[in-house]
Amino acid sequence: MNAVEKALEILIAFQSDHPTWGVRELSAHLGFSPATVQRILQSLKGYGFVQQDQATRHYRLGHVYFNFLHTLQSAFPVKRSATPHMQRLLSQTRETVHLNVIDGHERICIDTLESFQPLKASMPVGSRSPLHAGASSKCLLAYSSRTFLDTYLQRAKLKALTDSTITEKTKLETEIQHIRSTGYALSLEERNPGIGSISAPVFDHKGLLVGAISLAIPEIRFRDAEHRSFCLTGILKATADLSRELGYRAQGR
Repeated sequence: MNAVEKALEILIAFQSDHPTWGVRELSAHLGFSPATVQRILQSLKGYGFVQQDQATRHYRLGHVYFNFLHTLQSAFPVKRSATPHMQRLLSQTRETVHLNVIDGHERICIDTLESFQPLKASMPVGSRSPLHAGASSKCLLAYSSRTFLDTYLQRAKLKALTDSTITEKTKLETEIQHIRSTGYALSLEERNPGIGSISAPVFDHKGLLVGAISLAIPEIRFRDAEHRSFCLTGILKATADLSRELGYRAQGR
């Protein structure tokens, strides 16, 4: 790796489950020498990409990333349009709502509104998952183009994230057909134990997939058929309303 690639690897290491790093800890994690990690972190610190806690000497991401938010919102116009629909869905269901798009061969969360209930399922912005695991991932995969879907099914390795993850391609193809026939995707513990989810697609004026709105629901409430049905009704209305706002007409699908 060159210096730029090493710097990117260092930045990517800062995730929600590990937001701070010491130099030696990060060095061991990445396999870079402590001197290299220290030198790169100091350079990143100079540009505001990381900050250093003076008490612990550990590093965390800097505030410079907030400067990119407007640019990101411009790059994903569906995010601005989706916000009021997501807010209504949160008020109705009281469950965590998140907006997802495809990035490469992964699902990435680009916006989230967290439930205010004590028992809730979180979905941090920027979190990723493979496209075969979880309702939002399967929904995006099911409504992506035929070319993309065929390529994914040919090349993807369906790794198990939990005991409930789909790992057989024939089973995934059957699941995709079911999602397209019903208009939504469900999952329970496919990505994280104790978490269920519901997801439905959002389309633009050309009838093309632009994202998926999803609900992350603790297992105990997901297994409540009445609550699950209520959440499903809400999310189907939210995605239909948002799609219409983006110019989508169902008969053109």
